[in-house]
Amino acid sequence: MKIASHTFNPIGEQTYVVWDSTGECVIIDAGNSNDCENRALDELIALHSLRPVMAINTHGHFDHTLGVEYVKERYNIPFALSRKDQFLLDNAQTSGSVFGVKIGRMPQIDIDLDSLDEVKFGESTLKILRTPGHTPGHVAFFSAEDGVVFTGDTLFRESIGRTDLPGGDYSWIMTSILRELIPLGDEVKVYPGHGPETTIGHESMYNPFVVEVLNEQVNYKDAE
Repeated sequence: MKIASHTFNPIGEQTYVVWDSTGECVIIDAGNSNDCENRALDELIALHSLRPVMAINTHGHFDHTLGVEYVKERYNIPFALSRKDQFLLDNAQTSGSVFGVKIGRMPQIDIDLDSLDEVKFGESTLKILRTPGHTPGHVAFFSAEDGVVFTGDTLFRESIGRTDLPGGDYSWIMTSILRELIPLGDEVKVYPGHGPETTIGHESMYNPFVVEVLNEQVNYKDAE
């Protein structure tokens, strides 16, 4: 599996293109927001002679969906998102205005990720991990074979996604991280929705949110 990324739009969102030896690819969290960013994404796809087959999203916030309508039309591909996040698409104009970002047409959901356990393309499979907390329908995409996980806005390098926006919940996001992500293994590489790459092992050691909860669990067991 090969992975390339671009940092797009005023929010600094990470858009990923993921492919294998067949040339088929998926576009994760298409956040391209203007003609220049559209060209950059198209040039990446053309450079590697790729064939996009699906736009898939970790969640529905506008900075992760700004380019989805473009790639749907440009490559005639379906869009997959949890329908639990439909309300975020519906309210994207209002959310964008709060951050001073111009919002174009939001895409229609073609495939509900709530109905799938995995996404397949070429000879590759991405397992869908349910990671609510940043949004109700948030998911992560995990390749056990390649040891990589795309965490969207659930887990960042030494931080986590904010939970003060509509649909956010701190207890949910920490439960998602501890139950779904940390057990993947220390060597698994993390590709987040913002900021630099990291590993599960690094976050287990240095992410203050994760370390605090892990220490509480250890202290609780010691007190039993």
